[in-house]
Amino acid sequence: MRLTTKGRFAVTAMLDLALREAGGPVTLAGISERQGISLSYLEQLFGKLRRAQLVDSVRGPGGGYTLAKEAAGISVADIIVAVDEPVDATQCGGRENCHDNHRCMTHDLWTNLNATIFDYLSKVTLAGLIEQQRAKETNVLQDKREAGAQRRTCAESVTGAA
Repeated sequence: MRLTTKGRFAVTAMLDLALREAGGPVTLAGISERQGISLSYLEQLFGKLRRAQLVDSVRGPGGGYTLAKEAAGISVADIIVAVDEPVDATQCGGRENCHDNHRCMTHDLWTNLNATIFDYLSKVTLAGLIEQQRAKETNVLQDKREAGAQRRTCAESVTGAA
């Protein structure tokens, strides 16, 4: 199975949008800058996401994009399908012509893998990804605070000993 940059970038951009939309519409220029994704590529992706009714565009000053529905109602599979990203581990693209124009012996294996992957991605929602991302950010902040406290304690013990 190969998920190309199109699917990866679409999911990343949607997560960025979902994390920031509470502050109002999110610009593609902002997503582009934060995620290192070309603005013109994002415009193409968001055109497809809008047609799939996953995002809404807001025009004018302060405009940008918002989610068209709750983050809990948008799965990673929805995003990947919206940008025409195939999730396919078969060698033949599902056409059953993988071995000299005939079905290969492992075709069912790869087809079942496709179904398993798609089922998994259907269960992963933007809301779940937001929760994971915020938990990571909280842990990083906590680690920084603890490291700062340890440095202060070490500095105090050094200066107190002198």
